[in-house]
Amino acid sequence: MQLDRATRTRLADATLAVVVGALVAVSAAFDDGTTPVDYGLIAASSLALAAYRRAPRAVLAVVTVAMTAYVLHAHPGSLAALPVLAAVHTAARVGNRGVAAVAGAVFLAGFAVTGPATQEVVERTTLLVGWFLCALVTGLADRNWQAYLRQTEQRALEAERTREEAALRRAGEERLRIARELHDSLTHSISIVKLQAGVAAHLARKRGEEVPPALLAIQEASGEAMRELRSTLEVLRTDEPTGTPALLVERARAAGLAVDLTVTGDERPLTATVDRAAYRIVQEALTNAARHAGSAKVTVQLDYARDDLTVRVDDDGSADPARPPKPGIGLTGMRERVTALGGTLYAAPRTDGGFSVRAELPLGEAS
Repeated sequence: MQLDRATRTRLADATLAVVVGALVAVSAAFDDGTTPVDYGLIAASSLALAAYRRAPRAVLAVVTVAMTAYVLHAHPGSLAALPVLAAVHTAARVGNRGVAAVAGAVFLAGFAVTGPATQEVVERTTLLVGWFLCALVTGLADRNWQAYLRQTEQRALEAERTREEAALRRAGEERLRIARELHDSLTHSISIVKLQAGVAAHLARKRGEEVPPALLAIQEASGEAMRELRSTLEVLRTDEPTGTPALLVERARAAGLAVDLTVTGDERPLTATVDRAAYRIVQEALTNAARHAGSAKVTVQLDYARDDLTVRVDDDGSADPARPPKPGIGLTGMRERVTALGGTLYAAPRTDGGFSVRAELPLGEAS
C-alpha cells in the first residue's frame, strides 16, 4: 500500500517523538530516584515533539517547561536535554531564533542548579551549551538551505517559463513571416490569374462567343484558391482556435458528415496550449474523415481524467490496416503538437475498418 506524502510525514514525526522519548526514558530507568511523575514529564515532552511542524513555538514551550521540571525534580544526566535540543532546533529552523535561545537558556539554568558539585555542574552545563548552540546553528543552516532550494526551484521554473515564452514568440514571428511571404507572392499571382480569366471571359461574352469551359474552370479555381489562401493566412496569423470541439462537430454535421460527440469525466477549463491542441486535433481528424471516409459515421470522444485529456476520433470508413496511409502534413503537425505537450498520439487504421486518432494530453493548471 502506497502512503501519501502527508501520512509519511506524520509517521516520521511520530517516530522521532517515540525514539527521543525512549532514549530519555531508558536513561531515566538507571536513576534510582526516578518517579512516575518524572516518566510522565518525559512522555509529555517527547510526545509533544510529534507536533513540531504544526506548532513549533507551542511545542518548544511544552518541552522546555516539562523537561526543566524533570531535571529540577529528578536531577538526571545530560541526556535529559535531548527533547529540548530537538525542540530548539526545529524552532530555529522556522525562524524562531530568539524564542529558541531563551528556551535553551531556561533549561540550562534549571539544569545548572541540579549538579552536586561545582566542577561537575560547570562541565556538564558547558557541554550542553555547546549542544544547544549546535542545535540553533543547524536549525538556521537548514532554514537557509531550504530557502536556497526554493529560490533555485523558482529560478528554474522562471527560466523554463522564459524559454517557453521565447519559443512561442519565435514561432509566432515565423508564422507571421510565412504569412507575409504567402500574401506577397501567391496572393498577387492568383489575383492576376483570376483577373486575366475574368477579362477573357468578359471579352468572349462581349463578342458573342461561347466562353471556353477551361476558362470558366480557371476563373472558379482561382477564386476558390484565393478563399483557401485567405483562410490559411488567417490561421498563420493567429494559430488560435476559433471555437470549441463541439462547434467543430456542429459544423461537420452541417456539411453532411455524420458525427457524434461524447464528453466524459469532469469537464473543466484547460490551459491555452492544451485547449489549442485539442481543438486542432479534432479539426484535423474531422477534415481527414470528410476527405477520405466519405459517408462514414464519425465519433468524437473527449475524456477528462484527473491528469490528462484523451481526445479520440474514430470513423468506420474504408481505411485498411494492411495499407496504412503515409503521414501527411496534417498528421505530422498533429503529432508535433501532442509531443510538444509531453503527450502521446496514435493515428492508424482500425482492425475492423476505418481510421482512429487517439491523443493523450497531460493537463496543467487552467490558465
